[in-house]
Amino acid sequence: MTAKTRGALWSLIAGAALISTTGVLVRYADVAPTVSAFWRMAFGGVMLAGFLAVARQWRPAALRDWGWMLAPAVFFALDLFLWHRSIHEVGPGLATLLANFQVFVMALAGVLLHRERLGPRFLGGLALAFGGLWLLVGVDWGGFDARYRLGVVFGLLTGLAYAAYMLSFRHAQRERSTLPAPQLLAMNSLLCAAVLAAAVTGEGASFAIPDAGSLCALLALGLVGQCLGWVLIASAMPRLPASVVGLVLLLQPSLAFVQDVLLFDRATRSIEWLGVALSLAGIFLGTLKANPGKP
Repeated sequence: MTAKTRGALWSLIAGAALISTTGVLVRYADVAPTVSAFWRMAFGGVMLAGFLAVARQWRPAALRDWGWMLAPAVFFALDLFLWHRSIHEVGPGLATLLANFQVFVMALAGVLLHRERLGPRFLGGLALAFGGLWLLVGVDWGGFDARYRLGVVFGLLTGLAYAAYMLSFRHAQRERSTLPAPQLLAMNSLLCAAVLAAAVTGEGASFAIPDAGSLCALLALGLVGQCLGWVLIASAMPRLPASVVGLVLLLQPSLAFVQDVLLFDRATRSIEWLGVALSLAGIFLGTLKANPGKP
């Protein structure tokens, strides 16, 4: 392994580790789910746009470019709307693991849109992942209250919304815009914040940040969730094999689950740890066919 490749690997590891903290930060923010989603995108979008402006990397954007970012912004707003609710109901660990099931949605989208073939490895991964999910939530499904079950559903729907975001973002990036990816991400973040602001207003919720601890959590969420973590990941991915990227990005749901256990005293039995292991193994096999990772 060359020094350049080692540097990319460490950047990817650092990025995945940082992103793994976002679910915990949502809990520490101590505000309503849609409100934390709004501040994440508002703070993150401003931070990223400010960095690009200071670095003189911001290019003039036409109204058309903003228009093509609107659909990804709506889908990502839906993703965060669902995921932040899942975090509040089932905890950051399980919510993050459920969201990473998006790799299977991405693979199926490849079949429908590009006529790709799904081989035995993908089908095996799908069976492993859902077998693990059954051990995590299916065995005791009848014993969960309605809010917990809804949190599980929200987590799985997060993966669907995120896949729609990824597909629409890539279409805009590849087919409709010549702007660099970091700028498109900043534009998407600001538009997404606007969509979430409308949702907060519609819910009748308050944008108020209750205390300094909440402010620190929300600022960290914007910095880690929208800026630093994904800058490290995006810069490293093109320089590493897809199998390595898929494996390293599993640090995100793995560390999120461990953080949930350590920080929020999540009671986890041996059968649930087995479910986590099987789900992660299945998701890894899915990443070899689809594009991995959760913002």
